[in-house]
Amino acid sequence: MTRERASLTTRAARRALALPDALVDRVIGASPITVDGRVLNRRVQAMMAVGEKLGVTTSADDVDQRRRDMRRAATLGMPARQGVHVADRVISGPAGDLPIRTYRRMGGPAQAPAIVYFHGGGWVVGDLDTHDGSCRLLADVSGCVVVAVDYRLAPEHRFPAAVEDAVAAYRWVQEHHRDLGVMTGRVGVMGDSAGGNLAAVVAQLTRDDDLAPVAQCLVYPATDAHLSSDSHQLFANGFFLTRDDMIWFRNHYLPEIATWDSPQASPLLAQDLSGLAPAVVVTAGFDPLRDEGAAYAERLEAAGVPCEYRCYDDMVHGFFGMGILPEGMAMASEICAAMGRLMFTA
Repeated sequence: MTRERASLTTRAARRALALPDALVDRVIGASPITVDGRVLNRRVQAMMAVGEKLGVTTSADDVDQRRRDMRRAATLGMPARQGVHVADRVISGPAGDLPIRTYRRMGGPAQAPAIVYFHGGGWVVGDLDTHDGSCRLLADVSGCVVVAVDYRLAPEHRFPAAVEDAVAAYRWVQEHHRDLGVMTGRVGVMGDSAGGNLAAVVAQLTRDDDLAPVAQCLVYPATDAHLSSDSHQLFANGFFLTRDDMIWFRNHYLPEIATWDSPQASPLLAQDLSGLAPAVVVTAGFDPLRDEGAAYAERLEAAGVPCEYRCYDDMVHGFFGMGILPEGMAMASEICAAMGRLMFTA
C-alpha cells in the first residue's frame, strides 16, 4: 500500500467511525454479518467496507511491506495515552542487545507490580512503536509498570529466538526489580496474538523459577501451530486476519513441521499446565484464533489454574489495538483493568 493510499484510508476510516450509529448503518448499506451465531460489530464492518472500497490489501509475500503497513495501522488504531512516563533502554539478551521500553503512570506509587509485555504481529512484524499506544493504556489503567520487549523477529531470526528473548527479558525484570521500582516477586506476563503465545510459553518455562509469574494475560493468543481448529475454517477470509496470513507467519517463524508440536511453539500441546500463574484469556468472536484460545483457557481451568475467560463475540482479531473504536477502547481498558486486578491480588 502506498503512503498516499494509507493516508487516504486513515482519513476515510476516521470519518466513517465518527458517524452516529444510524449513519454508519446507512453508509455500510449492507446487512449485518452473522457467522456461527455471532453478529459482527457494525463499526468493524464499516472499517472493513472502507478498506474494500479503497482497494486496501495485504502484501502476502513482502516482509518489509507488511512491517510498514503495521506501523501505519498503529498510528490509526490506538491514540497515545498521556500522563505516562516512557523510557527506552537496552538490556543484554541471548544474542546481544535487546531493546525494551518501560511505562509508568505518573503520580503512581514508588513501587508497583510489573507486566512484561510481548507485542503481536505473527512473530514477523510489530515492534515497540506499533504497540506503544496499547502499552501506555495498560500502564495507565492497570497501575502497573509495563516493560515492553522488542524480541527478535522472523524470518531473520526463526524459532526459538523470540522465545529465548522473551524468557531472558522476563528474568531480567525479576532480577532488576529494584532498579525499575517494581515490587519484589510481583511480575506477570502479557501479550497479544503472537505475543500472547510468547507470554503463555514464558509462563510455562518459568513455572519452576524461584520467582515465577504471578499472573498472565493472553489476548487472542496463538496456542497451536497446526491451525486446525474450527474457527480457522469459519473465519478463513474476510475478517482482517486470514488463514493465509497465519500460514504465511508460520512459514516464516516455524518453517520446520517438526517444531509445531513443541510446547514452546504450541503451548496448548504442553502435557501439564498445573501450577501456572492465574490467567486472563481473551478471544474475539470473528477470529481464526478464537477456538485455540478458548481451548487453552479450558485446559488451564482443567489443570486447576484460576482462569478468567472472556470472548468479545462481535470483535475481530486485533481489536485490543483498535482504540479508535469507542467499543475497542472500552474493551481494551476492561482487559487492562482485569490484568491490573490480578497483578495486585493473585
